[in-house]
Formats: sequence, C-alpha cells, structure tokens
Amino acid sequence: MLTLTIYVIDAFTDKIFNGNPAAVCLTSEPLEEELMQRIASEMNLSETAFMFPQYNGYSLRWFTPSSEVDLCGHATLASAHMLWETGNLPLNQQASFYTRSGLLTAIKHDSWIQLNFPSEPVIACEYPSELMDALHIQPVFVGRNRWDYFIEVESEDIVKNLSPDFSLLQTIQTRGINVTSRSQAYDFVSRCFFPAVGVNEDPVTGSSHCGLAPYWGEKLNKTEMYAYQASARGGVLQISLQDDRVLMSGQAITVMKSELFI
Repeated sequence: MLTLTIYVIDAFTDKIFNGNPAAVCLTSEPLEEELMQRIASEMNLSETAFMFPQYNGYSLRWFTPSSEVDLCGHATLASAHMLWETGNLPLNQQASFYTRSGLLTAIKHDSWIQLNFPSEPVIACEYPSELMDALHIQPVFVGRNRWDYFIEVESEDIVKNLSPDFSLLQTIQTRGINVTSRSQAYDFVSRCFFPAVGVNEDPVTGSSHCGLAPYWGEKLNKTEMYAYQASARGGVLQISLQDDRVLMSGQAITVMKSELFI
C-alpha cells in the first residue's frame, strides 16, 4: 500500500477559507500520470500539485480535476509555502521548480512569497459572438495570449456582478476567459473562468496575471501594481514587471494535512 501525505493550502490570502485552495503532494519518486489525475479528481480542487526532488530543486506538475495544465500560480505558491513550512527547504533558500513552462522560482519575504513567472503579453484579437453572449457584457477591449481570452470592461461593478452562462462559455475554444477592469482600491481587478478544464471560476489565478500584469502595466504606465481577483473567496497579488518576467507575490496558509492510502 502506498501512503501519500497531502496538504490543502489557501493561496494568495492570509485568512483561512479565502484565496485559492490547492492540494500539494510531495513524493520521493514520480507518480504515474493516471494516478496523479485520479488523485486530482478525488481532491476536486481547481489544482492539485505534485512534486518530487529533481536536480537542485523539484519537479512540479499541476492537475485540475479533469486535466493537466501548463502553468499554475496559486498551486506553485502553495507548493513553496509547504516546502518552507515543513522544513523541506530552509526559509532563506530559493524554491526552484522544473515545470512544463520551464524553470519557475519562489523566494520568501517575511509572510509573502514572490513567484518569478514568464510574461505572456495579450494581443488584440477577433472573438466569437458566443463569448459575449455567454458573459452578457459589452467589451472595451478583447485580446488573447497563447492560453486565454482577456476582456476589459468599463467598471469594477461589471466585473463583480458577472453571471456567465457556463454551458455556452465551455464551447469557446480557449483554456480560460479573464474579465478585468480598473479598480478604485487596487490598480485592477479581475475574474477568471476556466470551464474548458473543469473549473467554472477559479478563485485566484496566478497564471492569468502573466497576461493581466503586462496588459495593465502598459495601460497604466506602471511596473509595480496591486491586483485583486474578485471571486467569492477573493485574493490579493503584489505585482512587479521586470523585462519579460512577472514577479507576483502572495501569502498562503495551510488548512489541513491528510493521508491518502492507495
């Protein structure tokens, strides 16, 4: 029998039951892909992260309940938090992750964790009429990067009051749909929808900010920003733009530790 320890960690928040929950599993050897997918389905969180030691860091893969993804911010933040909190990694040592999106790193600054992620700029694009039909909005701007659609709307209230038709939204050929606007309390707000990969709305999405950050950085003429993802759980990100990288910082808190017997 195989026994696995799994942590559930709320990311991009310092309050339990807020932010974005991720399951994190550290093993000494890689698991079979089918097993990782079945565990992620059982956990039924937006992401389950699997790590094992590799070189001077860790191999890291992310699974939604239905599929593997190429990049995930909140589960990476949760993974780094778990390594430091459990003593697997000294607090003053950088966390290095080998992923499908290349080498990603994290460093700890007091209670904040800073992730070093690639910038994924957004380019204006055409879009199917079903996209706006599903969202019930009029866009100010619509663009894409290699993963998602990005839609700017006129006000923060529009973002917060969105009630998408997820059945229709699921037919759109894209990983995700991100709706965003300027904010009074922050530099910008967003909500992020991923029905195509089994997550209707993701509470706080690090990978989406790889596109949101350069978009708003150019529009606001800023390299340092605060962002808020306005889901029901909500989450705050500190963002710094450096060349072709997005440095995003957040906090995390462990919710539970459990064992899985296979």
